[in-house]
Amino acid sequence: MFTIEHEFDATVVTLVDDGEVPLREDVVISAFEDCVTVIQIDPRTDLPVTITLSMAQLRDLSLALDLPEGSYRFRSETDAEGGI
Repeated sequence: MFTIEHEFDATVVTLVDDGEVPLREDVVISAFEDCVTVIQIDPRTDLPVTITLSMAQLRDLSLALDLPEGSYRFRSETDAEGGI
């Protein structure tokens, strides 16, 4: 299950683990103009852990989900043509 909320400066997606036991803490993903944050409560400390991804890291992650094992570097069309 998940929810989507549109706030003033971000779109917030909350992923709820409603699978089989043991369940994990909810994951809150906030998409801002220049970055994406992923927050989850650490059950050992009961404190939130935040990871911030740049838009380039998010792009690379989305590409990586469909690729086989290996090392990759994103190359834009302008790079292929010798541009900037």
